[in-house]
Amino acid sequence: MNKKGKIKFLIFSKYKILCLLILLLSQKLVVAQEDIGYQLPPEEIVNLIDAPPTPSVRIDPKGQWILLLERPSLPTIEELVQPELRLAGLRINPKTNAKSRSYYYIDLSLLSIGGRYTKQIKGLPPNPKIKSVLWSPDSEKIAFTITKEDGIELWIAYVKNFQAKNLTKAVINDALYGEPYCWLSNSKGLIYKSIIDDRPEPPQKPIIPTGPVINENVDKKAPVRTYQDLLKNAYDEELFEYYMSSKLMSVDLKGRSKSLGATGMIESFDISPDGTYLLVQTIHRPFSHIVPWYRFSTLVEIWDINGSRVKQIADLPLAEDIPKGIGAVAEGPRSFTWRADAPAILYWVEAQDGGDPHKDATFRDKLFYLESPFEGRPQEVLLLTLRFGGITWGDGNLAIVDEMWWKDRRIITSVFDPDSGNHEKKILFDRSWENRYDDPGNFATTVNECGKQVLIIDDNKKTLFLIGVGASPEGNRPFVDKFDLGTGATVRLWRSEEPYYEMPILLIDLEKNILLTRRESLKEPPNYFLRCLSDSTLDQLTSFPHPYPQLKNVKKQLLRYKREDGVQLTARLYLPEYYKKDEGKLPVLMWAYPQEYKSADAAGQVKDSPYRFIRIGWWSPLFFLTQGFAILDNPSIAIVGEGDVEPNDTYIEQLVLSAKAAVDEIERMSIADKKRIAIGGHSYGAFMAANLLAHSNLFAAGIARTGAYNRTLTPFGFQSEERTLWEAPETYIKMSPFMYADKIDEPILLIHGEADNNSGTFPIQSERFFAALKGHGARTRLVILPYESHGYRARESILHMLWEMNLWLEKYVKNNESHKESER
Repeated sequence: MNKKGKIKFLIFSKYKILCLLILLLSQKLVVAQEDIGYQLPPEEIVNLIDAPPTPSVRIDPKGQWILLLERPSLPTIEELVQPELRLAGLRINPKTNAKSRSYYYIDLSLLSIGGRYTKQIKGLPPNPKIKSVLWSPDSEKIAFTITKEDGIELWIAYVKNFQAKNLTKAVINDALYGEPYCWLSNSKGLIYKSIIDDRPEPPQKPIIPTGPVINENVDKKAPVRTYQDLLKNAYDEELFEYYMSSKLMSVDLKGRSKSLGATGMIESFDISPDGTYLLVQTIHRPFSHIVPWYRFSTLVEIWDINGSRVKQIADLPLAEDIPKGIGAVAEGPRSFTWRADAPAILYWVEAQDGGDPHKDATFRDKLFYLESPFEGRPQEVLLLTLRFGGITWGDGNLAIVDEMWWKDRRIITSVFDPDSGNHEKKILFDRSWENRYDDPGNFATTVNECGKQVLIIDDNKKTLFLIGVGASPEGNRPFVDKFDLGTGATVRLWRSEEPYYEMPILLIDLEKNILLTRRESLKEPPNYFLRCLSDSTLDQLTSFPHPYPQLKNVKKQLLRYKREDGVQLTARLYLPEYYKKDEGKLPVLMWAYPQEYKSADAAGQVKDSPYRFIRIGWWSPLFFLTQGFAILDNPSIAIVGEGDVEPNDTYIEQLVLSAKAAVDEIERMSIADKKRIAIGGHSYGAFMAANLLAHSNLFAAGIARTGAYNRTLTPFGFQSEERTLWEAPETYIKMSPFMYADKIDEPILLIHGEADNNSGTFPIQSERFFAALKGHGARTRLVILPYESHGYRARESILHMLWEMNLWLEKYVKNNESHKESER
């Protein structure tokens, strides 16, 4: 056995012993449990959670109206305990035949951009749950769904009289992702997915099994990641088919519906720009028990507007054996899309490298099209050097195509002529997407008369417009540029100026140079304005109030510092409103999320603006400003691997270097008491927090929410790691804080959603990590939040989570009981 083989043998021998210990622990574990009910954190935190949410907005295609969508406060736990089926990566409420745990709105109103008046939408039912909101192409109507106890209805509202009415009964099938309906191109009706008429009762689970569940593989590689909520047996397959089955229906504005085409497990549908054809994708058997629904067998067809099949484009097989790695795709046609600026031309791409990113290939993808009446062979359009990243259509002579490649973070943006047939493209930008300072922005688009997104083109088809966030060493400064297609030169039309962060939303009027923007500052919440680019005049449209004025005077600072190996890093520092430096140092909560980079220069770039409004969500660490903590939010935890070097091979070393640099900086500023700094994070940030406690002595305590701690349980890759456990066993084991549970001597709080649906972060990750910590006598606490997923929803859960965090921080950081005990 060679040296490398011996190392692998020793590592796997240790791993087997650890697995045996884990099994024994799981069989014999006795845990001290508490039954205390949901608790409330301090009143200041409760008030922040219950602050009224700022409305969401939707701009109509013509730029005349702003639709204001009122959001509810956090739902109660009662909403989460509704029936839920977990099938093929989906979570479905069987009572409504729709996705469970959905977000919704509770009211609608319209703000006239020209008239400066607001009107409430009338005719809505009491306490509506509004979802799937879409403007009509003609800007005269708004469609949306309303979820009732027994299903989902399709509604519309008219701009002319601000009146809403329902178009259907509670028959909408909204079980899959994407909208369950679309507007006709002429805005005179809609097409929607309906539950099948008179369908029988759902399949009943057999009381007595008819036999074992058997999965078999014969000489076929299927390296799949760790997915949640997969199909497990024949009964699951029956349930999936029952709730996915639907039929397409068309409905006019008077509510008269008619059936279109055959029934089936319709995954998606899209109407052609001229309104004469439908692109329909339908899932069919066989199903899989190892991959989610979006990799199931799928039939791709073109129907006419009456539901008759015109052309089968592809019958895609079950995709269990896609090659491993980021950038891997299935063989055969994919990424189907109508050309937005033509009546009915279908485009798609096909891999030229077998879908395998590890194969050498001159070209990765090829672009095809087929034009109505969809006869003959598909036509080749372009060969792409990298993986297809999308098309933005302009007109017959102009379209923008993006290509991307993960390994070197490269993105190529090119222009081509769809009508010429010369199969050539001109590269506009060829850069690294990691280099934010070099980002030219995105080409501005508008909605055409068919309701499709197309490029804004000016000056006799010679000029496009770029809108970007404007990353720079002084922070993000959004901008609008003119872009000359002939020369590639740009002219800056406008740039956000301090002390505001102002983001361009829509070019309203090119002739008058009117731009719709969203402007905010540290003390002013985001509001919408009309800005004239010619004379910089500003006209305010909305006046949303500050949702939490108690944080209005919080101090925010962008920090830049270096770690010991010279890599530049950044962080956001927040200080309590009444903090004065001469009153002493503060306890600190450092909340972070690691990021892999292929360039040390990119790792050190500034990623925020010092003038952004302080927005708090349930996930935020900023609640603890009210408890006297300084917050170091999103400090760069850069894991760099330049060239062919794998970032994760030195993950632990770089993790500790990055964290130490952040701690050293706030100590240098005389902000932090080094004995009172906590580390915390959510998901991959939780994984980071546990590793920092295992491999450093920088922190007094840690908080790890909904993380994965044993990488051998995600053996075919995780996060940005493309190698498998068998290809890089040393890295997998070294990165797993579970393997170093005996080294963690600082208090660590573990929190996990009982129903976590994220790939790799099964609740068992926290349960086994807690068992290992307890087995070695660590100070630890495991909190499982009933019914919660990877992101928490219920008010009771979130307030209890904050209560647990506050208790932990008060005890082990602010008062630092663990340090006092160690001194004794």
